[in-house]
Amino acid sequence: MAMPRNSTPAPSTPARPVASNAAQPLRGNVMSGDCISRPILSHLTNRWGVLVLIALLDDTQRFSQLRKRIGGVSERMLSHTLALLSQNGMVERRAHDVLPPHVDYTLTPLGREAALKVRDLADWIELNLPAITQSQAQHPAAKDCVALTARTGS
Repeated sequence: MAMPRNSTPAPSTPARPVASNAAQPLRGNVMSGDCISRPILSHLTNRWGVLVLIALLDDTQRFSQLRKRIGGVSERMLSHTLALLSQNGMVERRAHDVLPPHVDYTLTPLGREAALKVRDLADWIELNLPAITQSQAQHPAAKDCVALTARTGS
């Protein structure tokens, strides 16, 4: 099929918007292996990241309060998760100049927005748990994957 003069073929994939003064948000390409949003997505949606974000929706909390609230998280993993969420601008760490030292954690406005979104996902999982567990029971080969994932925390 001949193309009219001065026309260009349609791209095979839609182009992503580039930075401009338009009201349209700049989006990355999370499907690309080298997209810079991938590590952020991982930090926000891993098991501990989701639970920390949800726990902080209620109020500012100290490390020990978070550890008690989030069953099964080790001190090391909680500390690591809080550091990643802080690095990504989701959590603010506040150290108070008192003895004994007092540090608390709170969501930033960006973190609150993310927490509301992952809480919706967690709520959806809870609401659909009967259907999900029924599906798991019907796929015995997947049980090995689920058990491995639970042991490794991946």
